[in-house]
Amino acid sequence: MSFNDDGSSDLGLAGQSKLESFLFSQELSSKVPFFTFQGDEEEDLEHFLELRTICLGEGAKEESNVVEVTAMNHQGKNISVPIANLHISCLPMVSLGEFELKAPVTIRLKSGTGPVTISGLHLIASQVEESDLSDDDDFDEEEEDEEEITPIKPAKKKLKQ
Repeated sequence: MSFNDDGSSDLGLAGQSKLESFLFSQELSSKVPFFTFQGDEEEDLEHFLELRTICLGEGAKEESNVVEVTAMNHQGKNISVPIANLHISCLPMVSLGEFELKAPVTIRLKSGTGPVTISGLHLIASQVEESDLSDDDDFDEEEEDEEEITPIKPAKKKLKQ
């Protein structure tokens, strides 16, 4: 799945970026208590992790399972925040909506033995090249030609006599 996300209108075509999304899933347990999500080292790409759900897996015990994330805040400092406290009998799953974090992000099973599955999307943002934009524009024009819509004529009213 991919779509174009318009940048600032002052930037014109050069300010557009392309956003691709890929399924993400990671299981944490006492054997694997943390995972660090990092993007590729390419300079023109930005990687984001959009967390959607956290749920207890099969075999989870009657205990609290606390999941925390560590990521950079707006000041460039790492901050750790608990995002879920799951328990098999009362809260086996939590929906986070679209909780988006810029890479690198560390997800840790702070307490409990799990298994806990974290799922969401791996988002990759890249700048759109001008040649890519011109190809897309040609394609859009072809689609518009094919999809000519005929106007709808209003119904005629009958006069009562």
